[in-house]
Amino acid sequence: MAGSPSLLRYAILGTGALGGYYGISLAAAGCDVQFVVRSDFDYVRQHGLKLDTIGKSIHLSPVKVVSKTSQLAPFDVLIIATKTTSNHHLVEQIEACPGSPTLVVLQNGIGIEQELESLFGLGKVLGGCCFLCSNKVGPGHIQHLDKGHITLGWPSDQAAAAAADRDLPSRIAADFGIAGIKVQVIPDLLLARWQKLMWNIPYNGLSVILNASTAELMNDDNSVRLVREVMQDVRMGAEACGKVIPASFADALMEQTRNMVPYDSSMRLDFRAGRSLEIDAIYGRPLRAAASAGYRMKLVETLHEQLSYLQNKYCK
Repeated sequence: MAGSPSLLRYAILGTGALGGYYGISLAAAGCDVQFVVRSDFDYVRQHGLKLDTIGKSIHLSPVKVVSKTSQLAPFDVLIIATKTTSNHHLVEQIEACPGSPTLVVLQNGIGIEQELESLFGLGKVLGGCCFLCSNKVGPGHIQHLDKGHITLGWPSDQAAAAAADRDLPSRIAADFGIAGIKVQVIPDLLLARWQKLMWNIPYNGLSVILNASTAELMNDDNSVRLVREVMQDVRMGAEACGKVIPASFADALMEQTRNMVPYDSSMRLDFRAGRSLEIDAIYGRPLRAAASAGYRMKLVETLHEQLSYLQNKYCK
């Protein structure tokens, strides 16, 4: 790490595998970070947060921790790292924050930034796509396995023009860089979201339906062929929505996955724990967007129906 962090003050909403990794990394690099913690609040307040990452372990104690957003001290950037399955509480959590922070949505799916903009205004919402392999392995304890980079941007040119600080993505990227995390500021967030869906849709869904890790999916010719066909379906859906992704992008994603550490997708972990799955964010929203643009993603539709059945039968 090198350099000094900016004067931006951060709050992490969702201190799980994703929010915990990024928040602990930022705090350890010297950034001002508060954590909103629910189930582990008493433990984290007493024992702090721990991150086991590649080559080192970070124990963050004491920690600026609260159980509700209304208890936060004034800050500048709210990093939203909760699962979309809890988004029915999201607006009230944001409204309870002090001041008027900029929102950084690090969630799966499409359209969430636009919904928040309709409530909180253009120039108040950023979106990021995370490429991260990490797990929460205990109270306040995150294990980072691989990757971690983020693509970050405004939802539209109009949003960037309306922002009080148009360069805020670059300032955030610089802080993450000091923490050893690469953040690429991008001009087209919706394109990046569709590109991320090309990974999320096949690997999350098939890991549940076929009961397989990413490594197992990539070590069988049948599942490899199925992954490729689903990726193509997503790519065509993106194209119908005006976002052109070259066919070679699927090859690159599959090669990256083949070279990753063996990893259980977040959806497979949720399914094994009996938790609600992010079906609407990862499948329902893209299906509706593509259908509105005149394309029916039939393979994605099949995954959506299978996952919905499994959730109804086995999850809370």
